[in-house]
Amino acid sequence: MTGFVISLWRHPMKSHGREAVQQAAFTPGQTMPGDRIWAVAHEQSKADGSEWVPCANFSRGAKAPQLMAMTCKLLDSGRIILSHPERPDLEFDPTSDTQTFLEWVKPLMPADRAASVRLVRVPGRGMTDADFPSVTLCNMASHRAVEQQLGQDLSIHRWRGNVWFDQVPEWQELDWVGREVQIGEAVFRVIEPTMRCLATTANPETGIRDVDTLGALAHWGHQDFSVQAEVIKGGQLSVGDKVTLL
Repeated sequence: MTGFVISLWRHPMKSHGREAVQQAAFTPGQTMPGDRIWAVAHEQSKADGSEWVPCANFSRGAKAPQLMAMTCKLLDSGRIILSHPERPDLEFDPTSDTQTFLEWVKPLMPADRAASVRLVRVPGRGMTDADFPSVTLCNMASHRAVEQQLGQDLSIHRWRGNVWFDQVPEWQELDWVGREVQIGEAVFRVIEPTMRCLATTANPETGIRDVDTLGALAHWGHQDFSVQAEVIKGGQLSVGDKVTLL
């Protein structure tokens, strides 16, 4: 089996935007460079940046669907540019301009949800949903299967994945759990499937919940899309690279 990488995506702020890259240098035991560096803690969160904590501690698309329509650009300086169809673009420094960001994002947050109050980061790892530094591997064939089940086109950004590949049979990636896969120069060990939530029901262009993605996945008897993997051998990974199950 050989597939090919068709796109790479990082999410510098957890649940707040996405950014395409053409290549990335992966390191064993670490997340994708630039992915989930920052997370937005809400007023009921226990997150303080001292350690990884579960996603329930953060503002995210499952609770605030408008966040799904955000795009993001991480500058070399560490500053971030956020864009959203309902808000003017914002460029800010997440290390010092927290209040500026919180005021910008407030209109996108539901009034009946815990308000965003601070930015946190854990040095040395991205704040991924998995309790290990994970990289999300996504199969375009499986995405097309969901589209066919729903009878409509879907944006891949509903899944917020890192590495997208094609020319692998649909759902075959779910059988990779416990196996190793080489992508470009890097080697990954697949740990677990990614169980999906309400975030995927929101349109990444509008931030409105408009498709029952979870109901579609139930057709196959699960709520999973993509797999979570850990980097066990570092190296460069680029769009166009081969994907080979070892």
